[in-house]
Amino acid sequence: MDAETLQRISAADARLVAAAKDVKVLSHLAWPARLLMEFLEHWKAHNPRLPDPPRARLHFGANVDELRAVMDGCDLDEPIGRYLFRTARSYVTAARMVERIGTPEFTQRSIELYGAPHDRIGPNAVTNLEAAEQFLSMTDDLRRVGDPPEDVCLRPEFVAERLVERIAPVFKDRPIEVEIDPEMASKAAAGATRVRIRGATCYSSQDITQLVEHEVFVHSLTSINGREQPVLRSMGLGAPRTTATQEGLATFAELITNAIDLPRLRRLALRVKAIQMGLDGADFIDVFRFFLAAGQTLEESFYSSARVFRGGDVRGRVVFTKDVVYLQGLISVHTFFLKAIHQGRPEYIHDLFAGRMALGDVLDLDAYFRAGAIAPPRYEPAWVKNQPTLAAFLIYSIFNTRLEVGGMNLSDFQEPTPDPGP
Repeated sequence: MDAETLQRISAADARLVAAAKDVKVLSHLAWPARLLMEFLEHWKAHNPRLPDPPRARLHFGANVDELRAVMDGCDLDEPIGRYLFRTARSYVTAARMVERIGTPEFTQRSIELYGAPHDRIGPNAVTNLEAAEQFLSMTDDLRRVGDPPEDVCLRPEFVAERLVERIAPVFKDRPIEVEIDPEMASKAAAGATRVRIRGATCYSSQDITQLVEHEVFVHSLTSINGREQPVLRSMGLGAPRTTATQEGLATFAELITNAIDLPRLRRLALRVKAIQMGLDGADFIDVFRFFLAAGQTLEESFYSSARVFRGGDVRGRVVFTKDVVYLQGLISVHTFFLKAIHQGRPEYIHDLFAGRMALGDVLDLDAYFRAGAIAPPRYEPAWVKNQPTLAAFLIYSIFNTRLEVGGMNLSDFQEPTPDPGP
C-alpha cells in the first residue's frame, strides 16, 4: 500500500473517530441508582410499582452528518473502505436509536445493531431463543450447584483492590484505573483507560476472576491495541457492530480460564428469554418476577430487568435487545476459532485482538495484517498465546457433543456383581 493511500485512509479513519466519540449507548441508557431502592421499597411493601426512569432527549445531527460524509467517501471495492463504511453506519444506527429512547423505533434500531431472540445463529442453526431454552432445560436440575449468592459478599472496594493487583503487572506502561460507580446497572464496564464496577453490590471471589478475564483482558486489552494502530485507530472504538464479537470473546475467555460458573451461564440464557418476554408485552414487574423465580436475588433481579428495559418502555413491547449477543457471540467465536485452527489459519485468532472488530473483519483485512498496515496485537490474553491448549479445548468440546451419551446414567458406571464361581 503506497503512502498516499495510507494517508487517505488514515484521514478518513480520523474523521470517523472524531464523529463517533460522542455517540455513546450504555451511558445514555443508564438508570439512576435510586430506582433500585424505590422499587424494592414498594415490592417489600407488597405494592409493586413500575420504575419511572428518566428519558434523555439527545440529538446527534452533526455527528450523523459527518459519519455519513465518511461513508460517502468510502471505496466499497476495497476491504478497508468496507470496514470504515460498516463501522460508520453502525454508529449512525446507534445515534438514531439513542435519539428515539422509549419509542418503537428504539427497539427496531436495537434489533438492527444486536439482533433479536428469534434471529438464527449462523446459517440453518438454532435461534438465540432456542439456544437459551435448550441450555436452561439442560441445566434446570443443576441450578443449585455452588454456594447461594447471599452466602458470599465481597464489597466493591475490596474487589477494586484485587482487580488493580491483577491488572498492574500486565499493563505496566498502560495504567488502567478501577472506579466504583454507584449508578451502573451492569456489574462492570471497561475501556482503554479505566474499568468501572457497580457500587453497593455484593461480589464473590468468582466475580473477580470473571471481571479480570472478561472486562480487562478482552475489552480493555482490545481497546488499547486498537488505539495503537498506525492507520485504523477506529479499531480502538467500541463500535456497535463489534459488540457480538466482543462479548463472545469475553465470555469465551471466562469459559477457557475456568472463570465462568453455571449461574453465570444461566443468567446469559435467562436474559434472552426475558428480552422475548418484553417484546411480547411483559412489563418490568413481570420480568422481575421471572428473574426472581429463576433464583436471582431481589437486587440482581432488578438489575437484570433494568438491562432489558433501559432505553425502552417499562410497560413492555419497547426493549433493549443487546443481551442476545452473549450466547450468540460465544457460539460464533467458538466456531470461528475451531474453523481457523482446522483450516490452518491460527493467525486469525491473534488478529482478533489487534483491536475491536467483528469476526469477518480479520478475513476481509487479512492482506493488510500480512503487509503490516494493521499492526499485530501488542497485548494478548495468556490463553490465546497457548494455542495447543486452546486447540485441545476446542476440538474436545466438539468431539464430546458428537458422542452418543445422552442415554447413559450414573448407574451404567457400576460394575456388575461378580460371579462367585463354582
